[in-house]
Amino acid sequence: QVQLVESGGGLVQPGGSLRLSCAASGNIFSIYAMGWYRQAPGKQRELVARIPSGGTAYYADSVKGRFTISRDNARNTVYLQMNSLKPEDTAVYCCNVYLVGSMIGDYWGQGTQVTVSS
Repeated sequence: QVQLVESGGGLVQPGGSLRLSCAASGNIFSIYAMGWYRQAPGKQRELVARIPSGGTAYYADSVKGRFTISRDNARNTVYLQMNSLKPEDTAVYCCNVYLVGSMIGDYWGQGTQVTVSS
């Protein structure tokens, strides 16, 4: 079993900041990549940012320069620092991890709502 627990969502004014956290626990031996996806009402889910082990982080063009993804391997935790938030960033943000080894595959958190509104 693998569990992902997200925190940090909420309501923020345009131009504000939020920091999302996602802690993975359970039968984890090797996490290859950790990332964040988001889905706004009426839109498809999109990859926001992803960071592989020992690799370069990927960012969607819409968030480059504003969002920063980081991970704490000792804590199996991934963070998403979101600055200069815009109303179009409003969505449910879901944590994703890709495991290798005996538990190989994608695992998802249940999502946390981020609302950017004045």
